Amino acid sequence: MTTNTTNCTVAEQIATGLMRHGVEFIFGQSLPSAVILAAEKLGIRQIAYRQENMGGAMADGYARRSGKVGIVAAQNGPAAALLVAPLAEAMKASVPVIALVQDVERDQTDRNAFQDLDQISLFQSCTKWVKRINVAERVDDYLDAAFTAATSGRPGPVALLLPADLLRATSATQTRLRRRSLGNWPLDRFRPSDEQIDIAAHAIAAARNPVVIAGGGVITSNAIDELRLLQDRCSLPVFTTNMGKGAVDEFHPLSGGVLASLVGPKSLGRHTLPIVQNADLVLLVGTRTNQNGTDSWRHYAHDATIIHIDADPQEIGRNYEAIRLFGDAQETLKSLRHKLESLGPNARTKSRKEVEKTLGECWEAFSAERQVYSACDKAPMRPERVMAELQTLIGPNTTIVADASYSSMWVIGQLRISSPQTRVLTPRGLAGLGWGVPLAIGAKVAAPSSDVVALVGDGGFAHSWAEIETLVRMGIPITIIVLNNGILGFQKDAETVKFGAYTTACHFAEVDHCAIARACGCDAVHVSGPDQFTDALARIKGRTLPLLIEVKTDPDAHPALSLFAQMDSAA
Repeated sequence: MTTNTTNCTVAEQIATGLMRHGVEFIFGQSLPSAVILAAEKLGIRQIAYRQENMGGAMADGYARRSGKVGIVAAQNGPAAALLVAPLAEAMKASVPVIALVQDVERDQTDRNAFQDLDQISLFQSCTKWVKRINVAERVDDYLDAAFTAATSGRPGPVALLLPADLLRATSATQTRLRRRSLGNWPLDRFRPSDEQIDIAAHAIAAARNPVVIAGGGVITSNAIDELRLLQDRCSLPVFTTNMGKGAVDEFHPLSGGVLASLVGPKSLGRHTLPIVQNADLVLLVGTRTNQNGTDSWRHYAHDATIIHIDADPQEIGRNYEAIRLFGDAQETLKSLRHKLESLGPNARTKSRKEVEKTLGECWEAFSAERQVYSACDKAPMRPERVMAELQTLIGPNTTIVADASYSSMWVIGQLRISSPQTRVLTPRGLAGLGWGVPLAIGAKVAAPSSDVVALVGDGGFAHSWAEIETLVRMGIPITIIVLNNGILGFQKDAETVKFGAYTTACHFAEVDHCAIARACGCDAVHVSGPDQFTDALARIKGRTLPLLIEVKTDPDAHPALSLFAQMDSAA
């Protein structure tokens, strides 16, 4: 499709350009109205959110699940300001989202017009790129620049500001037509030089105890298959960060699961951490080496050789001096694997069975230790039991979405993922509460045939109750599992550990979440024990209507984070 437009408005030209880039959905709230009307006329569907800070998270979830750019639209002023948090999450999590934000009319700028705000300054801290279109002649140029910025290099969010009067103006005649579609990501596939690959491969081959740490960049680069080939053919044990969960088959004998801050008693990380701490070489792939993913930068030995593959050159060496492999994870892993295979059998092949035995013992010990919770029949339910029941439903067509805080930790630390088609989405960029439901909405729009399950706590769910109406009105059949323990879990536990007391904000009034759902026309079921939960889960697969499952959970339960290790050991 070209953007050759005659006798149309700028808004219509933008809508045509969005079609060229493969846009099928806009997460919006009717503004900028001229663009939304033009887009809907072309068949682009608006997913109309209720709360102005939810649309950005929906576009984020859509982009993560679809491999296409997520589009969110918003009004100038307060709606624009409420995009900052979800765009910041997308920025940290490397997710391409384009925010189409209405701006005041051009001759009203800096005159205290209604809802006028310096939106360029507003978005500069939470986007890769922000521009305002000021002339009709540059519409296609700026639209393509927005998609290019969002999908190239390290993907991320951008903001394109659209003055209201410009949208109503007649489009300019284009002397040079743009035809290319830039709506899929990553846009560019590039890899390091053969010399750099050679240096890294020889370092791995010479190492006694190398390990691989895979981050979210493996998934966003579609490098899952390449990582799994590297793991198996080169006999390398692979661990993942929180956002890297699902990058490898966690049932593979060389998989160590997630290793992040979940290293307290009754955690898998408690057993696998020594393997990584004793590694003399660590291959990092698509990870920011952030605090949570490294348990405050304590995982790797000080004398270990670090090799870092990343599409963002500034992330390489940020926290660990490394052999630099600047490039796309998929292409770089492929080249590295080919080089390692050309070097012939090495120490990895000889020690493989010993490494597999050690990792198998770690998984067995973890499974045995958590039985006290994962097999517990008492009410209120332990979250570990909820996860054990949910595990039975996970298949290639499942998308598991978690809210921030404890919800993410239960999913990351308790579920075991196998198929490369199974997706786990967690808001670990900034980890803001309330994003589980909108991420799940975006994921379901992206993959309508997938069974999308959102796990949220009652604290986080309160941020997004209104979107139940969106689910019903738009016919988006996700399942929401609310873990209702009546408290703000992490806050209460962290304050108790740090200060010996907690603030008055940590306890909630009793809330009937099923009643809220039913008031919106959503099917809902209340669960107090394992048998009821098993029956409720049977209703998930192949749903055509949204469902809310409210589970009363133990308020004393918390994930096995290192923060609570001393407290848990003394219990």
